[in-house]
Amino acid sequence: MKKKILLAVGAHPDDLEFTCSGTIARMIEEGWEAHYLLCTDGSRGSKDPKMTHRKLAEIRRKEQIKAGKILGLTEILFLNHPDTQLVPDIRLKGEIVRVIRTVRPNIVFGWDPTFYYTEHSAWTDTAFINHTDHRAAGIATMDAVFPLSRDMLTYPEQIKEGLSAHKVEELWLYGAEKKSHVVNITDTFDKKIKALKTHKSQFDDFPAIKKRVEKRALSFADEEEFEFAESFIRLILS
Repeated sequence: MKKKILLAVGAHPDDLEFTCSGTIARMIEEGWEAHYLLCTDGSRGSKDPKMTHRKLAEIRRKEQIKAGKILGLTEILFLNHPDTQLVPDIRLKGEIVRVIRTVRPNIVFGWDPTFYYTEHSAWTDTAFINHTDHRAAGIATMDAVFPLSRDMLTYPEQIKEGLSAHKVEELWLYGAEKKSHVVNITDTFDKKIKALKTHKSQFDDFPAIKKRVEKRALSFADEEEFEFAESFIRLILS
């Protein structure tokens, strides 16, 4: 049987742990090969006045690698664009297309690019504006999945290098506020929390973060027969 492959694209280290790592951990346990692609270096997310961009980028890279080992990822790729400056331009889309054509995933996970803000968020208990990098990564990922990675005449230099066009079967959008395609992560929720906890540079109060993540997972599992869930907008493309 041909191995099933997934590619999860995030903007920053910790994006995927927050949003979809329970599902990815479950799929890995079911035999999927899983790859992460992080678009930025995460070099802005610090309140420490003595922190530098370079030092924080190094810290966050190491944290992401630790999280990946907990989840059982096959590979983590870093594009290292500057944090807060991500733009869904032809360059970024081409970089994601190159990874798609190399990894050749059945399913790609990406940020929901339509999520700009919400008046009441389960993440913060207040209004929430979705990060500019999240939205940029979502647009670029969606465009890379369709039509860019599929068409041989798009980024033809990649074809000349030996890569071939690839049609992704499904795109799963995470980060959406509404409940849609729900995945039971009850058995992998602890692994999700352990992976999230590795991102120590991002948390002043991890117990509070854990509580919010748990609340979110419980809400997605509401009216289901299991305890914890993650939810996606699932686009079946073939």
